[in-house]
Amino acid sequence: MTVKAVIARSKGAEVETVNIVVPDPGPNDVIVRVQACGVCHTDLAYRDGDIEDAFPFLLGHEAAGVVETVGSAVTHVEEGDFVILNWRAVCGECRACKKGEPKYCFNTHNASKKMTLEDGTELTPALGIGSFAEKTLVHEGQCTKVDPDTPATVAAAARPSGGRARPRDASRALSARLTSSAAGRARLLVLTRRLGWRRCAGGAGHAPRAAAGELAGVSGHVRRAVDRLCARRP
Repeated sequence: MTVKAVIARSKGAEVETVNIVVPDPGPNDVIVRVQACGVCHTDLAYRDGDIEDAFPFLLGHEAAGVVETVGSAVTHVEEGDFVILNWRAVCGECRACKKGEPKYCFNTHNASKKMTLEDGTELTPALGIGSFAEKTLVHEGQCTKVDPDTPATVAAAARPSGGRARPRDASRALSARLTSSAAGRARLLVLTRRLGWRRCAGGAGHAPRAAAGELAGVSGHVRRAVDRLCARRP
């Protein structure tokens, strides 16, 4: 299937909203429809080539959403489950996992297939997730089920580890964390500018609200944060 997503095509280049191809899930993979995703400084580090140089990158890794499609051997989650996404799936069998320390797993893994650009170019998902997208492909072990009544923006700010969610306060959610204070708004303004979204940050000749709408296709998660920023700018 084809969905909208935000990618970093090359080192230091402005990020782009493009169509990407999400393949059918492998036996233990799932497709998650992203409902909310935080903007992290790590995304800037990926764009700047500070983490690795496996461009193009599919950005985003602090996400919550709904499982939409599951592979033939998936048992951990079901279609319709509300989940937050772990950076990697743990094996459950190595010495660290058996000691109850899955964060030290020796055999972590991600989805068995690659998401691509429309021309077939393989994408490297940030931290194995790539959630600045309408939908993303992950291994079932990267999904941690949470209370479906939890607001997606709060769930996206959780820090899952080895299948256990550790939710942070709602202020850690993107919409609250970065738009609730002048300092937070300034931080998001700087980050959006450094990522290349100058018009979304209210650049010259563009109404901030209208410019933010340019990201409307990306499931609303990036646009929602920018919308709130623009609406509350002093």
